[in-house]
Amino acid sequence: MQHRDYPKLFLLILPAAIIFIAFFIVPMARLAVVGATGENGFAAYTSIATTPRHFGSMVATVLLSVGVTLVALIISTVAGLFLVRNRFPGRETLVSLLTFPLAFPGVVIGFLVILLAGRQGLIGSITKALTGDKMVFAYSMAGLFIGYLYFSIPRVILTVMAAAEKLDPALEEAARSLGASPWRVVRDVILPALKPGLIASGAICFATSMGAFGTAFTLATNIDVLPMTIYTEFTLNANIAGAASLSIILGLVTWAALFIARSLSGSTVAASG
Repeated sequence: MQHRDYPKLFLLILPAAIIFIAFFIVPMARLAVVGATGENGFAAYTSIATTPRHFGSMVATVLLSVGVTLVALIISTVAGLFLVRNRFPGRETLVSLLTFPLAFPGVVIGFLVILLAGRQGLIGSITKALTGDKMVFAYSMAGLFIGYLYFSIPRVILTVMAAAEKLDPALEEAARSLGASPWRVVRDVILPALKPGLIASGAICFATSMGAFGTAFTLATNIDVLPMTIYTEFTLNANIAGAASLSIILGLVTWAALFIARSLSGSTVAASG
């Protein structure tokens, strides 16, 4: 690149740099400073380990996000492969319905979970008629799991379908001709080919579940996940520094998950190429 091209390059990068600094660097720096200027100083960042409620909230959020990610990957991989490899009437409509939850905000998804498993929900009415006892789990971690899974599956299934369309059928035919069982074909041919897409979509699913607030807020009767803890620290306890430090920690955890996934995806792609 010649020196006279530098001004043009600078002008091209400048708008993106301004937006990045104004909407990411400055707010994050301000958040980090606020988190360290409370009465506890930098110790606010260690509250995630020293405060039982904060620690329990983080553990519950991570376990919930991991569980949602694993189940979403399993369901979406099976469904995505089936939809890519089979053509039948109504297929496009089915794909549209499977991805329709992407149009719903978290509050709406929480309301749908209440209609399904709340005190006046469908599951409660059915179990009441069958057993005499009403099953209600919308306002617990199980209800939040259903809600997170509801909006996670569409995100994963689109990625899986895109990756599955690029699979070479000749590789599977070669494996079968060499005597590989259907399970070996899946384990040794299909899953390695889908691995970059699965890692990437799994990381996005995990990060989204870690930071989701609308669904948790709608169902938050007996739920203590980190976004709700941040909300209560800020609004009910007026602990702005604590809320800021927890926000930074939550951001670092999700960033780490995305960074690791990017590294694994990149190395997998490089190895396969």
